[in-house]
Amino acid sequence: MPSALRVCIVVPCYNEEGVLAHTTDVLLAQLASMTANGACTSNSFICCVDDGSRDNTWNEIEALSRKHARIRGIKLSTNFGHQNALVAGLFSMRPEADVLITIDADLQDEVSVIDRMLEHHRQGKRVVYGVRKERGVDPLGKRLAARLFYSFMHRVNDRAIQGHADFRSADARVIADLERFGEANVYLRGIFPMIGYPSAVVEYTRKDRHAGGSKYGYGKLLSLAWQGVTSFTTAPLKMVFYTGIVMAVLALVLAMLALWALLTERTLQGWFSSTLIVLIFSAMNMISLGVIGEYVGKIYKEVKHRPRYIVERTTGDP
Repeated sequence: MPSALRVCIVVPCYNEEGVLAHTTDVLLAQLASMTANGACTSNSFICCVDDGSRDNTWNEIEALSRKHARIRGIKLSTNFGHQNALVAGLFSMRPEADVLITIDADLQDEVSVIDRMLEHHRQGKRVVYGVRKERGVDPLGKRLAARLFYSFMHRVNDRAIQGHADFRSADARVIADLERFGEANVYLRGIFPMIGYPSAVVEYTRKDRHAGGSKYGYGKLLSLAWQGVTSFTTAPLKMVFYTGIVMAVLALVLAMLALWALLTERTLQGWFSSTLIVLIFSAMNMISLGVIGEYVGKIYKEVKHRPRYIVERTTGDP
């Protein structure tokens, strides 16, 4: 790695009207500081990816790109999702940068640690993960859910990075390898550790959002967590199998109990117990079919080979 790296900061944007001006000011100041101390080149830049926003986000990106030479924009044709927006920015800008960094537009991730990320790259690291050591600004329920999720993911996949979201840096060659992963069900937090290569971690304290509200409600967070679980482990299928064994043993015990009652002329009375057993087995069957169906659904999406994103236009278009 050269001493001064050409850096691209990819910022996925979805309905970020009123936020981007502050976000880009902070990131431009960070780039200027790193240029001054020789960490990055003067032609390093920011790429804002509009993921099908319904407000004036794209108009703001265009205005900012006209005002600042270091700001570029990509507009996707519709909302393809946060992970695909990141992929669109990384793949489009890979040929023009030595190191590509992803960070959310709300800037709850600590921008100042980017300098430390680049230092790790100059020391030979290929990927650097931003890890949240403190999430005090998040609601208690969200913190507990995140802790449980990361703990489970690390248990089923020991490569998972505890406390890491999508604030990371990677050199262009790693992104070239990422392009070889053609899967439709994208979960970058799992794919990057899978790629391998020497990596490092920088820790930071999560901050309050500058303006607006989070675009990741509990529903989307749950969906992302489920995507991560079903994309990188077959543990749910194994759990279904083990649950089936437990239920089979329980059924055998109940059958022996019923036989004992018949032989001793102590026949069990009432319909409640029978109905309860039927309901339990029916529920387990439905849950099992749902888990299996989720994996079949992913196979269905993969074999179609649909594009993960479609670029409608860029700020460089006439």
